[in-house]
This record gives sequence, C-alpha cells and structure tokens, in this order.
Amino acid sequence: MLTVTAIQKAKPTEKQYRLADERGLVLLVRPNGSKLWQLRYRHEGKEKTASLGQFPDVSLSDARIKRDELRKLVAAGSDPVAMKREQKEERFAQTENTFEAVAREWLAIWSPLKSPRHADYVTRRLETDVFPAIGAVPITDIEAPELVKMAKAIEARGAADIAKRSLQTVAQVFRYAVAHGKAKRNPATDIKPVDILKPTRKTNYARVDANELPLLLRKIEAYQGTPTTRLAVKLMALTFVRTGELIGARWAEFDLDAARWDIPPERMKMRTPHIVPLSPQALDVLRTLQTVTGGRELMFPGERDHDKYMSNNTILKALERMGYKGKMTGHGFRGIASTVLHEHGFDHAHIELQLAHTERNDVSAAYNHALYLPQRAKLMLWWGDYLEGLTRGNVLPLRKLVA
Repeated sequence: MLTVTAIQKAKPTEKQYRLADERGLVLLVRPNGSKLWQLRYRHEGKEKTASLGQFPDVSLSDARIKRDELRKLVAAGSDPVAMKREQKEERFAQTENTFEAVAREWLAIWSPLKSPRHADYVTRRLETDVFPAIGAVPITDIEAPELVKMAKAIEARGAADIAKRSLQTVAQVFRYAVAHGKAKRNPATDIKPVDILKPTRKTNYARVDANELPLLLRKIEAYQGTPTTRLAVKLMALTFVRTGELIGARWAEFDLDAARWDIPPERMKMRTPHIVPLSPQALDVLRTLQTVTGGRELMFPGERDHDKYMSNNTILKALERMGYKGKMTGHGFRGIASTVLHEHGFDHAHIELQLAHTERNDVSAAYNHALYLPQRAKLMLWWGDYLEGLTRGNVLPLRKLVA
C-alpha cells in the first residue's frame, strides 16, 4: 500500500512509471513530474483504465474512496470509462445544442429561400426578443411554460403581434430540431396564441387628413434629426412606397438619368417587380442623399451597422418627434396619396398600380408593374409638384391633368 510520504518522494524519470496501492489503484508518475491517480479494472474481459484525478488535488484517501465507488459500478456490470464519456458527450451536446445554436442553423437554411428584408426581420426578432429569453437554454430543456413566459414578456411591452410571430418562428425552429434529431418534440405545438395573448383589434395605419399635410411637410423640412432620416421621410412622401421598400433601397436600383426606381420582386410585399417614376423633387432628394450615402450599397444604412439598413422604426420615431405620435406613420403617406390622387381625378387603375396593390395570385402580376408607365409618370410628376406647392404655401394646381 502507498503512503503519502512515498508518493511525495516519488521522482520523475525519463519514462513514466506506476506505483501500486491496492485493489487496482495505481499512481502514474510522468516525466514532467505530474502524478495521476488511475484505477485499472476489467470489463467484459478487457482491461481498462479510469482516471481519478491528479495528486495532490486528489489525496490518497480521496483516491481510495473514488476507487471503491467505481469498483461497485464494475461489480454491477457497468463500465465507468464509458459512463464518463457518455456524460461528457451529453454535457457537450447541451452546450452546443442551445436554442440559439439550433436557430442559427435553421436560419442558415431557411433565409436563402426568403426575401432579404423578411429574413432580416425574422433574424432581428429572434435576436431582440427570443434569444435573450431562451437562447442560452439547451433546446431539449425548453417546455411550453418557458415559451409562454417569453411571449407574455413581449406582449407586455405593447408588441402583441410580434409576440404571436415570435411563437410561430420558435415553432419552425423546433420543427427543424425534431427533424434533425436535436429535439424529441415541439413544445410550441402545445400553445395557441389565442390562449395566452390578449386579442388585438386590427386598425388602419394612422395618418393625418389631407388638409393637415402642408404643416407636416414643413415640419419635415425643418426636422432637426439626422439628414439621412429627414431625406428618408421626404422621399417616402414623394414616392409613397411601403416603409420596408424604402429603407431597404439600394443605389443600384436607381437610374437617375431615366428618373426611374426599379424595386426587385424579392423586396416587394407581393413578390413582383415595381417601377417608381421619379419626380424632379424626388430626384433632388436622391442627389442630396448621394452626398451622404452614395458611396455605399445601401441608400439608408443603419447608424451603428452600415451593412444593415436603418430600423423599421426610424421613420415612425422621426414623425413622433415632429409631434405626430399616434397621428401619422410612414405607411400613412400611401393613404394620403391615394385619397388626394383620387380626388383630383386620376384613374383608379393607375393609382392602384403605383401603390403596388397587384393581387398576389394574378397570373399577369409579373408584367403589370410596367403597365401605364406614361400615365403613372405624369401622376408622380403631378404629385411631386403638389407636395412642393403645399410646402411653399401654394395650393393652386401646378399642372393640368392628363387622363
């Protein structure tokens, strides 16, 4: 049997050697001077070695206790080395198999099949609302109560629709996990948003009346925020495109000489290309904007990350700072334009095409984007003059309508 004194006196040699205690316990002395406790045993006819720790971190008495515990496992038919390896693999799997890790895998496969705008929106939603709540948790440990808590926390900050969409995204991640053997079940299927979230009433986008437009336009001109944000709001008023279509714009989509903006189908809500004829006023905004962001791919890059476009809330927050909280949104410019253009006698079909209200299941939708371009160009020219007149206080008709 070994003694503490004998262990302390054991000196390293050029080759490692072992000092035997009893009942399979040995001390391995390595050339570098380290001393490692080992248990030598037989399992299913094969000789094996289990590591019990390093001396003096593991004392002689502790090593003997560990030896006796492992010998009981061997006597019961278990293999201590195999058990330790399985436990290590399980711990590793839990660390690598967190919800965020699996969600990132799913995003890498799912995102290329979606529009960049939609993929970026889902990624941001995960990073903002989902990962902080359950991202670091092993996906196999997540149950319905954790998902309910996450959804209610999102709802509590006034984002019930995002709470619902987050649950839908989480369900997609779990389906991926189940399909790839990373989870055994999808706890999101146990939850229906209607059972845990308060019902919401769908309302129209807030917008000012047409007679309030002159003051709004003057406030846009006087806006004290960043120049990029002011120009974004101004261009939205002049083009009345959707917020996502504006903030995700790339300079390559514009032909200023031809006074034309071609939005590709992957960035459109209806997944069809869209042409926006540009008025002289819109061209002035774009040429001014070129001095600010013309050297980048994105026309409206984010303030912190120039490789991502500005936040969806930037225009909304700018309008709020102008005093229009709850009264006007970026989308509201579309409603105002539709109302004013109809009131001034423009053809309904031309207005609807310029608003990109093409039906998604229309067989000719891919071709409709180029219909009535001359008429739509005149419509946009009139709209630019109209807004300029309102801004200057001139409400007289500036151009004769052409049917």
